[in-house]
Amino acid sequence: MPDKTYYAHPTAVVDEGAQIGDGTKIWHFSHVMPGALIGCNCNIGQNVVVSSKAKVGNYCKIQNNVSLYDLVELEDYVFCGPSMVFTNVMNPRAHIVRKHEYKPTLVRKGASIGANSVIVCGHTLGRYAFVGSGSVVTRDVPDFGLVFGNPARQHGWMCQCGIRLDFSRGNMAKCDACGWTYVLENGRVRETATGGTNA
Repeated sequence: MPDKTYYAHPTAVVDEGAQIGDGTKIWHFSHVMPGALIGCNCNIGQNVVVSSKAKVGNYCKIQNNVSLYDLVELEDYVFCGPSMVFTNVMNPRAHIVRKHEYKPTLVRKGASIGANSVIVCGHTLGRYAFVGSGSVVTRDVPDFGLVFGNPARQHGWMCQCGIRLDFSRGNMAKCDACGWTYVLENGRVRETATGGTNA
């Protein structure tokens, strides 16, 4: 049997049946459950739980004290800030089993979720969306959308490099940091040309 191609700290628990990609690092006191899927080159911080039906793409960074419950899916290059929270059931009770009522949460490529945020289950965070720290997300977030607050509301748009976009002069914006350009049409933003960085 070949040696594992990922690193797990001696205090981490990786259950048999978990699938973990090359180059991933799993740090102190974390638990990866059987059936969990984690891609390549991820960084799984301290005290993280990845449940059996959770999926993590490649190059994700999951900071300390995050739990990825069943039916949470992260695409590639997702950032989960320290102590942010995913849920997977809408109306939990300790005395009622509601595992058949779990709702999926999808976090698309490149999205960032700030520290201590809460993502209520059943929603999608779009590509390169940006959730400010301490937010409570109760609805879908569009691609490149910047949201924050409780409940989270949209306050603008973010470049894929993490710099706020300025559409004050019309429906076109260019990121001064990386050179990517974007167009705003029908309340949605999309890329129109590449710049210097691309995840």
